[in-house]
Amino acid sequence: MSLGLEQEAFAEDLVTLIQHIRSLGYKIRLGEVWRPLEMQEIYVKTGRSKTMNSEHIKKCAADLVILTDGKILNRAETKPIGDFWESLSPKNRWGGNWRGLVDSGKSRFVDVPHFERKT
Repeated sequence: MSLGLEQEAFAEDLVTLIQHIRSLGYKIRLGEVWRPLEMQEIYVKTGRSKTMNSEHIKKCAADLVILTDGKILNRAETKPIGDFWESLSPKNRWGGNWRGLVDSGKSRFVDVPHFERKT
């Protein structure tokens, strides 16, 4: 599938996710969606990211701040939403589920607000 088609599929799933989150009564604030390569380089140099292959660069990732009563949901509270996201497509990954990769010695870290489509 071309990158353009991956971006379209990501956008459609993101709309579905946002509608789902709203149906649960939560508020949403957008964080970073598209990230320029120069910004990714800064993130890697400062330790905020461990890869130059971020899906944000490809416009296939979004950071969503999900709130209830003005408080940001923690990992446990966000997990059902992350699981819903991953159920929409086998290419969808939620950063809160990267914990298993961290525990197995991989270089990923837990990133609760992060929702991506693997391209």
